[in-house]
Amino acid sequence: MDKTCPILELQDLKVYFGDSKGFFKKKDVVKAVDGISLKIYPGETFGLVGESGCGKSTTGRAIVKINTPTEGKILINGKDITKIKGADLKQFKCDVQMIFQDPYASLNPRMTVGEIIREPMDIHKIYDTVEEREARVRELLELVGLKPDHIRRYPHEFSGGQRQRIGIARTLALNPKFIVCDEPISALDVSIQAQVINLLEEIQDEMGISYLFIAHDLSMVKHISDRIGVMYLGNLVEVGDGDDVYENPMHPYTQALLSAIPIPDPKVAREKQRIVLQGELPSPINPPSGCVFRTRCPKATERCAQDKPELREINGRLVACHLYDKD
Repeated sequence: MDKTCPILELQDLKVYFGDSKGFFKKKDVVKAVDGISLKIYPGETFGLVGESGCGKSTTGRAIVKINTPTEGKILINGKDITKIKGADLKQFKCDVQMIFQDPYASLNPRMTVGEIIREPMDIHKIYDTVEEREARVRELLELVGLKPDHIRRYPHEFSGGQRQRIGIARTLALNPKFIVCDEPISALDVSIQAQVINLLEEIQDEMGISYLFIAHDLSMVKHISDRIGVMYLGNLVEVGDGDDVYENPMHPYTQALLSAIPIPDPKVAREKQRIVLQGELPSPINPPSGCVFRTRCPKATERCAQDKPELREINGRLVACHLYDKD
């Protein structure tokens, strides 16, 4: 993995929803992503985890320019893409793609599989003729484990796992360098999830693609990710090597999150101490002062209510917590 130059870099990215300048009254502003910074390197899989509503998917959608950043920068190969237009935007669409969560809603039911996969090539005028594009469609179908003769069928003729493979084939049509995987296995049966994960790993090995892998299944994230970032209420609270984060979580939220992973051995499960967080998840409209996790943190101090901890390096890992302040 080349760590000299990140393929993706987020610099203090903020994504807010709601207009604070309403015509009749001031509207509430939802701080979905509230100033996160991270780097993802070529050939790397970066896993992003956290509770529902923490801002994971919003981050991914901002990267592919579905959501518009409120502040901050998104750099692809060192180039800020937050305000690009024209030819630069068209090239960006080729380099950065997204696999969506729902394989049923993300495919047009009125188009055949061949038309769905070929559409990006038609828009971006990849290959000179329709015949060349159809040949590439058949190659992609084989790459994702489907038969070339599926090209004439419609999405409703396939299972959920097969539809997700079709979505992956469409994503690969433009030979992207970076893919946002927005919970690509959460809508699939458990028996199919491992197949899709293995497929993504094989594609990465063959094509050298980088992934931002967003998921709820913490054990699956550990399996596929080189590094892991933990989000809480629009903020990154911990970033580190996948194995290190799982074996020795440092942030109290990460510790609570990992303690909830089910263990198949009943004896080990009974001995495991579950960290149960008290209180409700705060609203992103009015997040707590200081550390956003302090209202549910069993180790919170007075300082946590006053100062927001910065994400800084602690023992080779990035952690946002006052417990590790030297002073």
